[in-house]
Amino acid sequence: MSDCNLVGSPASQTLSWVPMAAITYLAHTEGGTSIRALARHLGCHASTVSRQVRALEALRDDHLVDEALRRLGPQIAGQPQAGSCSKERCMTAPLTHPEPTKTLTESRLNREALRVLRRLCEKGAVLAVAAEMDKAVVVRETEAGQNRTAVVDRDIAEALALKSWISCDSPGRISRYAITGAGRTALGRLMAQAENTAQGFEESQAAFLGQPDSGDDEDDAQERRRVRYGITESPLILLSRRRNRDGSRFLPAELVRAGERLREDYEMARLNETPRAAWPEILTGAAQPAVVAEQNGSARAAQARVLGALRDLGPGLADVALRCCCFLEGLETTEKKLGWSARSGKIVLRIALQRLKRHYTELGDSAGLMG
Repeated sequence: MSDCNLVGSPASQTLSWVPMAAITYLAHTEGGTSIRALARHLGCHASTVSRQVRALEALRDDHLVDEALRRLGPQIAGQPQAGSCSKERCMTAPLTHPEPTKTLTESRLNREALRVLRRLCEKGAVLAVAAEMDKAVVVRETEAGQNRTAVVDRDIAEALALKSWISCDSPGRISRYAITGAGRTALGRLMAQAENTAQGFEESQAAFLGQPDSGDDEDDAQERRRVRYGITESPLILLSRRRNRDGSRFLPAELVRAGERLREDYEMARLNETPRAAWPEILTGAAQPAVVAEQNGSARAAQARVLGALRDLGPGLADVALRCCCFLEGLETTEKKLGWSARSGKIVLRIALQRLKRHYTELGDSAGLMG
């Protein structure tokens, strides 16, 4: 059963992302509406509704799905009358418990899903969730060790599980979720929507991609979209596989970890919301990054670490570290944007990573990784 396209009350708009199967399940289990009444309203056979209810009940063994249904139950079920359990009716029912601090709207879910699912498509990436934590993290096993590439709000993780975009094969104290086939399909749809929007509306482009550099032409915009959406491994990981003539790696594991550490803080601080054209002034201290509504104390601390590291690197080195580690630009694109000669970028990047490693070594425990 496909999702309904909701309009009307703020409550219905807020919960328009909820799968219709979950609406049906909660209307029956929480609202008390009979299977036959639901089937009559939905225009299907009662056995179809019964299968949906059984399927959702089986999914409650998944901790995130169970939490999502518990959170949604009072909001969706309310006090519906038999035979009048439409999605709009269910969602306008009064809440019996406070709403989360950040309301989960369809637009927020799509924006976060685009960010998180893209990270989960990277080789070796999983979403790690601990029962006692109010955040989840995307972690990725690489040759350089384990890297954390994104922090995810708990309600976003619950929604991804409820929509079957992620799944967990081995739940435990720390459950690890991988992207599903449905999740990859959803990511492709979200990417297409974002790119279509980016080609036609500048405001929406800023929401998904970050504001374009003032001097970018159409070719540059196309390149940025390809890098932003099509990449499954960061440029740093790809470059780390190159070897010198003596067979040693061009980028040792400790330099890759330093670069990924910068990227972790960049993602946690939500600095991708800051227009790229503003970064030259930010690096000199003449401007500050864009303020993000969802930014909490941990995110602000991560932002301070990013700015401290980049300003310690100084001009040139900070530019290449920011573009390759955080913007995920390839070296050829970075060389073109900075006006450098071909094949010079990898040398400057290696120097930048060496300085970045020294910076983190000097900070010691005060650097405070996320998670």
